[in-house]
Amino acid sequence: MSRNPNAAAAIDPAADEVVRFDDVSMRYGRGPEILSDLNFSLAPGSFHFITGPSGAGKSSLLKLIYLAARPSKGLIHLFGHDVSRLTAKTRPHLRRRIGVVFQDLLLLEHLSAFDNAAIPLRIAGAKPADYRNDVAELLSWVGLGERMHAMPATLAGGEKQRLAIARAVVNRPEILLADEPTANVDHEMALRIFRLFVELNRLGTTVVIATHDQDLVARSSRPVLHLEGGRLTPRGPLGPGAA
Repeated sequence: MSRNPNAAAAIDPAADEVVRFDDVSMRYGRGPEILSDLNFSLAPGSFHFITGPSGAGKSSLLKLIYLAARPSKGLIHLFGHDVSRLTAKTRPHLRRRIGVVFQDLLLLEHLSAFDNAAIPLRIAGAKPADYRNDVAELLSWVGLGERMHAMPATLAGGEKQRLAIARAVVNRPEILLADEPTANVDHEMALRIFRLFVELNRLGTTVVIATHDQDLVARSSRPVLHLEGGRLTPRGPLGPGAA
């Protein structure tokens, strides 16, 4: 799992925070605010859960972090950069440093598990000969070594989740965002998926998981950011999570 060579390290000074929100609010169109006056920061190598009822804005918060949405008010800093000042040239470089496990997975049904996992590397311009071994190793690491040539339609729910995780981390992102990654799997698979996130965090990746799975949260010592009524309430220290 080597780091994407096209990541633009030159544009980011070393930062004590990988993410910082200053009085950030968000609404869709002219509707009510989904998020209101959020203030928080995430340290490099930290591990956090985002909890809250359905419709609280957990997915919207993740979208702001991975630059898929813009705030209606406030400032967001990502890797030390003011997001509002990013140019069309620098924005993609920052996005490549963030891996996302989407709630609906967004696997491409016409591609094999291997090719789905390799998508971020192909987009970055890497040649298959340069990443073939790394992708195969990663798929083995997530338990799909014998399924790398399978099509998504033939994969079980837990296998699809692990494939989505592999795709999200194949270029060694500095931040991994996961939106309800255990929503459609059984308890045993949920724990297995969580252990993958723990291992990635141990390797230095900042991990943020939005979840309704209170059992998963209760089993972990990681800090929690709770969203409700558009407001964010920290529960526990906002430092790196315990191993």
